[in-house]
Amino acid sequence: MLSGFVPIWVLTVVGFVAARTNVLGDRAETVLGRFAFYLAMPAVLFTTLLNGKPGALANKGVLAFVIATFVVGAIGLLVHWKAFGRPLPDRTLAAMAGAYVNSGNLGIPVAVGILGDSSFMVAVLLFQPVFVMPMVLAAVEVGSGKRGGTLKTLVTLPVRNPIILASLLGVVVGATGWRPPDLVLEPLAALGSAGVPTALVVLGMSLGGMRLPDRAGRAQLGVTVLLKLLLHPLVTFLGCLALGVDGPLRLAAVVCAALPTAQNVYVLARQYRPDARLPRDAVLLSTALSMITLSVVTVLLQ
Repeated sequence: MLSGFVPIWVLTVVGFVAARTNVLGDRAETVLGRFAFYLAMPAVLFTTLLNGKPGALANKGVLAFVIATFVVGAIGLLVHWKAFGRPLPDRTLAAMAGAYVNSGNLGIPVAVGILGDSSFMVAVLLFQPVFVMPMVLAAVEVGSGKRGGTLKTLVTLPVRNPIILASLLGVVVGATGWRPPDLVLEPLAALGSAGVPTALVVLGMSLGGMRLPDRAGRAQLGVTVLLKLLLHPLVTFLGCLALGVDGPLRLAAVVCAALPTAQNVYVLARQYRPDARLPRDAVLLSTALSMITLSVVTVLLQ
């Protein structure tokens, strides 16, 4: 488990130190954030989903996780709307922070260490960017009202957004069975390998001017982290019981749901909204606390 957490902590600290010393200049956070959003993240999603098999989603454990993700996301939307009065884009990103798991750079090492198998995480890697992320970005753009008509916004979103476009291309090309030549894949893989480190460094840089949230901000952060670390695994567990899932598959589904918020949520929030403090703080706090929740889930279910 430590092999998954230590790189996150170290790279976040590196970004924090870089911001405090200004070694990269005043605009480094903005430039690196755009690099992650427009280049590195699309590259890593394309190369990952290129090898993903849609059939990996065809089991009841993944179904329980998928249902729980939508249930917890819907609860997050409702709470951040009714209790905190946040506009559609902000409450959508807050709900995403409560239901979008760090299945890549953290989930795979944890799965290998706890389960001895990363196949469940691969299925989640296919589900989240292809199904969840387009829905979130569509709601954010429609709520922001920057693109004119709603229909035009939804229809043109896959073309305008590099993350969705790369995800769809990866799935489509992978489904055809054709594999691009290594001369194409190797530069993409090299670019994609910078995605997670860059996102974590940007996350750390954002802490340079961090201030403690006010009372309302603390309440929103607490709700988001509770949704992610407690409600998401609980609803997944109940879904497994309802679907008759037990054994290693149930453990894999609940462990996956107990993972912290993915740093991709912060990257998206920073790109689309002027205030990305809640997603940033949710990533940090859920990551810090998830070692406890992951350990408890593993002990209870094994």
